[in-house]
Parts: sequence; C-alpha cells; structure tokens
Amino acid sequence: MRKVLFLCTGNSCRSQMAEGWAKKLPAGKVEAFSSGTAPGDGIDTRAVKVMAEAGVDISGQKPKHLDNFRDAEFDLVVTLCDNARESCPVYWGKACKIHNGFDDPCTLTPEGSTDEEALPHYRRVRDEIKAFVEALPEYF
Repeated sequence: MRKVLFLCTGNSCRSQMAEGWAKKLPAGKVEAFSSGTAPGDGIDTRAVKVMAEAGVDISGQKPKHLDNFRDAEFDLVVTLCDNARESCPVYWGKACKIHNGFDDPCTLTPEGSTDEEALPHYRRVRDEIKAFVEALPEYF
C-alpha cells in the first residue's frame, strides 16, 4: 500500500478533505495522512459538513503539524495550497513531491457569510479534490 501525505498550511480544510477521500476512494491502494505547516485548532466545520453530504466522515480527524511525521516515509507528498508550496520546509524524505493547488473555500466568501453563501464554494473544492484523489494511482 502506498503512503500519501497531503500537505497544506492550516490542515483544517483541503488537506483534510483529501485525506478523507483517499481513505475512501482508492481503498486498499493508499494509506492517507494529512498535515500542515501551521495547523489550526480544529477542522473547518463547513468542510466536515460538505464531506458528510458526500458520504465521507472527517469529523474525527484533527489538524497535525508536519513535524509529527518527521520519522515517517511517504511514497508521495502532495501540497494542496499555494501557501504550502511557498512556505513548506524542505521535505526531508525521498517521496515524490507534487503540487496541485485548490482554492481555499473559506477565503472565497466574506467573513460572516452564511452556509448558504459559503457551501457552494466548499462543494466545488470538495469535488475537485475528489477528482484529483481518484487519479492518484497514476502517480505511482
């Protein structure tokens, strides 16, 4: 089984979605993890909501710092946001590294936006990440 690390800045939304999809979709082919360079305190509740709508429960996942994986070996490291691509420390492992940036849905709507205003952005990003994760086996 191939080990994949999804890396983002806050590890609260896009990388968590990717980890959730990777645990569900290519079952038995990918062991998925996610982390951040500056993880927050919790997962974005709107990300949890739209993933649940698609049948993927990420409510038990927690943001983790990249340093938690210092001793781990991965086959693939995927950065998902431009901040992570620019601010990531040099990855110390021998993994193949790729970048596939996705919009940050929480920045696409103004602060204080309702779910009705924000969730369409989260759903679009969720679906884009799903399509990317479905194609992951081609990277191995």
